[in-house]
Amino acid sequence: MKHLTDEEIMLQIADGKLDLLTILFNRYHVRIYNFFNKMTHNKMVSEDLTQDVFLKIIKYKASYKNGNFAAWVYTIARNIFSTHYQKTKKQRANEIGDDLLKSDETTVSENREDELDHLQKALQKLKSSERELIVMHRFQEIKYDQIAQIIGSSENAVKVKTHRAIKKLKEIYFQI
Repeated sequence: MKHLTDEEIMLQIADGKLDLLTILFNRYHVRIYNFFNKMTHNKMVSEDLTQDVFLKIIKYKASYKNGNFAAWVYTIARNIFSTHYQKTKKQRANEIGDDLLKSDETTVSENREDELDHLQKALQKLKSSERELIVMHRFQEIKYDQIAQIIGSSENAVKVKTHRAIKKLKEIYFQI
């Protein structure tokens, strides 16, 4: 079963084979968690939101229509983040605790960790929509055409917006 594409697995899940969700969970849960963690900067919230994504996959499995699974799941994640962001707009925390990032980079020097912390702080100063584009493209390595599909825009518009967001991030990074 592990040789099946994400789309083939999701179609079988939509037909009721919910046990196959384990395969998609194993393929996507860290990526989705990292997406939320970059957006929220809160490990516990990121874990909860990641769980919500997989609950939504089960809830809306019948609405999946053989499209690009990654784009579909990130659309769900993006909608969940948007709802969370609206609910907690005033309470957003600025704590830094990216354990997964640290575990992926165990040989990171202290100086490099300071740079990553500085980058995280700069990322948090961007608008949510700008941060989202950078996180999806640079950290999640999602292609422009898939991001366009996720956010309902054109590929060229996504490229321009991402370029502008990165330029703004650079300005903020060197100001703080």
